[in-house]
Amino acid sequence: MCFWWYWQKEKREPYVKFMEANYPPGFSYEDFGPLFTAEFFDSNQWADILKASGAKYVVLTSKHHEGFTLWGSRYSWNWNAVDVGPKRDLVAELALSVRNRTDLRFGLYHSLFEWFNPLFLEDATNVFKTRKFPTSKSLPELYEIVTKYQPEVIWSDGNGNAPDTYWNSTGFLAWLYNDSPVRDTVVTNDRWGVGSICTHGGFYTCSDRYNPGHLLPHKWENCMTIDKRSWGYRRNAQLDDYLTIEDLVKQLVETVSCGGNLLMNIGPTHDGRIAVIFEERLRQMGAWLKVNGEAIYGTKPWRAQNDTVTPEVWYTFSPKEGKVNAIFLNWPVSGTLELGEPQAKLGETQVKLVGCKELLKWVALGEKGIVIALPQLTPKQLPCQWGWTLQLIDIN
Repeated sequence: MCFWWYWQKEKREPYVKFMEANYPPGFSYEDFGPLFTAEFFDSNQWADILKASGAKYVVLTSKHHEGFTLWGSRYSWNWNAVDVGPKRDLVAELALSVRNRTDLRFGLYHSLFEWFNPLFLEDATNVFKTRKFPTSKSLPELYEIVTKYQPEVIWSDGNGNAPDTYWNSTGFLAWLYNDSPVRDTVVTNDRWGVGSICTHGGFYTCSDRYNPGHLLPHKWENCMTIDKRSWGYRRNAQLDDYLTIEDLVKQLVETVSCGGNLLMNIGPTHDGRIAVIFEERLRQMGAWLKVNGEAIYGTKPWRAQNDTVTPEVWYTFSPKEGKVNAIFLNWPVSGTLELGEPQAKLGETQVKLVGCKELLKWVALGEKGIVIALPQLTPKQLPCQWGWTLQLIDIN
């Protein structure tokens, strides 16, 4: 995706040299179209992996900044997955599988602008006083994907340094929330034109890989990548370019404690596969959530987000049960965990390790918190790896 920009626009030397060494002279980005084949794309398999990850919604990139649509768009002639390459409507296939096989909400990412589209470049030259591109390309596409695939998340991106009035974002959003087939359930982000990010929108994304580490007053999302260096699939990625499951659990816990959602990006291959390292990370996350999900799903931020005494301890609150969840990422060598934030009530407070039945012993430190004796478990007896949850019932 960004390859085209680095190669053709920024003309970064490694990219130019790679193309010269490995492709015929005059090879253009458009020539990659037929090489995107998706012969191994199995939407049922993808849906099963997504379900196993414990995710509650999925967002497919329907069109990125290069303008190639993964559905047979009427507004992207000969530059879409039905006419070129796979010769399949990949959006329709995944939407169907996700809805038939999982409880996930199906969402679509869509880029407003396109790097090299001549209509967009013409509008940009006219300082966006003309609106040829949004009226003939971007807006018709948005109405098309909503009507055709009824996504419940619209993840907009790529304002191209143009204001929301150029994109007529408010006009589209008014239709989306009042008259569209998804008006009752749809949610949107904050990337609808210059000045809207982190200021206007359903949930705020603020920047890529946004993880502020403190509570925000508005619902937000941390949209990040498992491959630290790319949103797409890199054939030359090294093992340490990928976040470990410990890294990912930490991101999830920090994000949810501060009131955010985590959107974890994976880049599929040109032949339609989710690479096994991505699949493993997703299934690991699902295994962790199977044990600790009650400290994540349906929770709200507590009065404190992280502990003041012990680092790498993050809090969430389960309003239905009135429980405080303390998620700790490091198992203490001493076997006791000191928490500075929760204040215990003698004879009332109960402490449990999620995944273990028995109540844990604790000592109150008054206003200075609580010390909890963790159970002595062998590695096989631990309910999970990579992070554990204490449930605190009747706590101040």
